[in-house]
Amino acid sequence: MNKRRVVITGLGVLAPNGNSVSDYWDSLISGRSGINHITYFDTENLNVKIAGELSNFNPEDHFDRKEIRKLDPFTIYHLVSSKEAISNSGLNEDKLDLNRVGVMIGSGVGGIQTLEDQHETYSSRGQRRVSPFFVPRMIANIAAGNLAIKYGFKGPNQTIISACASGTDAIGLASRVIQYGDADVMITGGTEASITGLTISGFANIKALSTQNENPKTASKPFDAMRDGFVLGEGSASIVLEELSHAKKRNANILAELVGYGSTDDAFHITQPSAGGEGAIRAMRNAISDANLSIENIDYINAHGTSTPFNDRTESTAISSLFGSHAKKLKVSSTKSMIGHALGASGALEAVACILALQNNILPPTINYKNPDSECELDYVPNNSQEFETNVAMSNSFGFGGHNGVILMKKWDGEKN
Repeated sequence: MNKRRVVITGLGVLAPNGNSVSDYWDSLISGRSGINHITYFDTENLNVKIAGELSNFNPEDHFDRKEIRKLDPFTIYHLVSSKEAISNSGLNEDKLDLNRVGVMIGSGVGGIQTLEDQHETYSSRGQRRVSPFFVPRMIANIAAGNLAIKYGFKGPNQTIISACASGTDAIGLASRVIQYGDADVMITGGTEASITGLTISGFANIKALSTQNENPKTASKPFDAMRDGFVLGEGSASIVLEELSHAKKRNANILAELVGYGSTDDAFHITQPSAGGEGAIRAMRNAISDANLSIENIDYINAHGTSTPFNDRTESTAISSLFGSHAKKLKVSSTKSMIGHALGASGALEAVACILALQNNILPPTINYKNPDSECELDYVPNNSQEFETNVAMSNSFGFGGHNGVILMKKWDGEKN
């Protein structure tokens, strides 16, 4: 079967350092961090007091209060970023075959804010006070379901849960739906709203989070020798994928082409990557093979780059092992240095950064890179964005449970592609 080609025609973003695509990109290339002290709840009894919260975001600017009561923040974020992506794409529901438009979203946690709030209500006030909206606010698939209901999208609709690889896997699998012919348009990406006391406590107790509370904006420092853990983030990124002839027929503005996807599992450990990044290597190799490219074609990698000692070292080793001498020519950066780790949304936010890098030939930096680590020896685009001719970008995501997801995006150059 000849694979149908998949292009990207719309983007939408809610991130700690920008509540739109343009604001997000401006912040990334300016090296502007969205990490700060937590305001959502009292952190007095927590040893981690920092996170990448959304800034100046008010749900009431987008929904009335009655609607908000029915929606967990992770769904609100998804609906807002998807509205921007759909508008950006120029899609018109009145001119679409809605049976051929689907949704595939990644979320690692789903409606945990609702779960925590309603558990507290149940514990203190009993069954009768639990909201009838509890279940349809909390379940992880409900963001995708709500989007389909809002716009009438009747094509395939799934939610992908593969921990921190969820957003990347959602994008990759959504492209397969189009390639296989089950849809012509897919709204994909990832969403997460998991900055809660319970979530912070859980990650803190496995020593995964940075405790550099005094200087929030410098706490996330991927690949730096002084890194001590990741900073929890949140947000949503939505991407409109479209079959090439469908996009051309409506004269869509094509932003990039999605050319490759690779997915593997380490089958090794629930939280640690396999030795030498063996699973990550296979996922990157599979994505390159799927795109019919060679390792020399890759110009830029948006790394998983969490700022944990083990992950950054293992990912660097995996890249060096796979790319060999070409690794010295690669540009690698981690935008988590500016927004933290948004779990299931992270891969989607990073995919948007890759697409914008392809369009603008500018690479977002890894900020807070001051102390080189002898075990991390790649070019991490330190501290400042760089102008760089970029034709193919790779986005890596690796998650608890050994999940590895990698996607490849290629610059769109019209009929030359």
